Amino acid sequence: MNLFDQVSNDIKEAMKARDKVRLETLRNIKKVFLEAKTAPGANDTLEDDTALKLLSKLAKQGKESAATFAQQNRQDLAEAELAQVAVIETYLPKPMTDEEIETAVKEIIAQTGAMGMKDMGKVMGIASKKMAGKAEGGKISTIVKRLLA
Repeated sequence: MNLFDQVSNDIKEAMKARDKVRLETLRNIKKVFLEAKTAPGANDTLEDDTALKLLSKLAKQGKESAATFAQQNRQDLAEAELAQVAVIETYLPKPMTDEEIETAVKEIIAQTGAMGMKDMGKVMGIASKKMAGKAEGGKISTIVKRLLA
C-alpha cells in the first residue's frame, strides 16, 4: 500500500475515532498529495519518495510555524502546530542519527573521490538524494563541510 492509500485509509479511521487533530492533519496531507498528483507532468501518480519529500516539507513548515508562534507568546497555536507535526512524523522514516549521516557521507566521499570544498556540490547532490526524508539538508551540509575541510 502506498502512502496516498495509507493516508486515505487513516482518514476513515480518524473519523471513526473522532480524532479531530489527526483528521484535520490527514486531510491537509491528502490535499497536498492530490495537488502533487494533478500537477502538470505528474501523470496522475504520486510515488512514495515524492510523498515523503512532501511530508518532510510539511513537518519542517509546521516546526517553523510553531517556533514563530512560541516567539510571539502564542503557546496555544504552537502546541496545535506541534500536534499536527507529530501526526505527520508518523509517516516519515525514523530520522538518521548524526553518526549514521556521517557514515553515509564518508561512503559518498569515498565513492566520488572528493578531495576538498570544491567537491561539496557533487557530494551534497548525492547525499541529499540518498538521505531524502531521513535527514535535514542543513545537518547533512554541516557534516559534509566538516569532513571536506
